[in-house]
Amino acid sequence: MNIYMKRIYTAAAEKDGKRILVDRLWPRGIKKEDAKIDLWAKEITPSNALRKWYHEDMESRWDEFQQRYKMELAIHTSKVEELRTLAKLQDITLITAAKNEAHNHVIVLKQVLEADEI
Repeated sequence: MNIYMKRIYTAAAEKDGKRILVDRLWPRGIKKEDAKIDLWAKEITPSNALRKWYHEDMESRWDEFQQRYKMELAIHTSKVEELRTLAKLQDITLITAAKNEAHNHVIVLKQVLEADEI
């Protein structure tokens, strides 16, 4: 199982495999035809309320954000399982516009997919 993470502003590469956008909102400045997105998994992104809450103080809320987001993912087990199955069949790249590459929802989602549980 190879799951990669990449910002949408980085050029697509052949090794990306299936490119899955995991942001609730379409990234600014990117045309849909240029994005080379195979799947847009809006359903498993953080809720608007959670996203806004986290962005108010990202540094101090990171630990609690991870727990809250995992609880939200538990509601969408079928979509999580769909991505996990895809990752077992081929390489996938989780695409995001998040600026903070060390503390964002894609890191949590990747961990959940690789752990084979929610």
